[in-house]
Amino acid sequence: MSKLRNPPFSSDFRLISIPGDGRCLFRSVVHGACLRAGTPIPKENAAKELADDLRSKVVKELIKRRSETEWFLEGDFETYISHMKRSHVWGGEPELFMSSHVLRVPIRVYMIDKNSKSVKVIADYGQEYGKENPISVLYHDYGHYDLLH
Repeated sequence: MSKLRNPPFSSDFRLISIPGDGRCLFRSVVHGACLRAGTPIPKENAAKELADDLRSKVVKELIKRRSETEWFLEGDFETYISHMKRSHVWGGEPELFMSSHVLRVPIRVYMIDKNSKSVKVIADYGQEYGKENPISVLYHDYGHYDLLH
């Protein structure tokens, strides 16, 4: 875990950098879930295992909810699922949506507004699990996720 001393935006958030190894979305969500639960963020190997475990559960949730999710996935459902099972494959909106269901928590996605340098909300998932204390992730427009705390 590392904090940026001078984040590229003005905010009350602390940015927690996540490695860009194809698991960044899942690592961000797992780290956020730990912070939300008041438990320490796991060490590198444990974090990787937890991220891979979340990915596996998210894929199972996508399959379970196929009738609700198939229409918004790119391409063939089976191909998408097969691809998403690989640990180096980037997750996106469908995986954030399913992560909220797997963990039964709200997840809020932010992006940096290039003009104002402030963060803005671009998506909320899992609001049926409450609106307080969501896991907050920062999406960078080059496909990377970090954690906001």
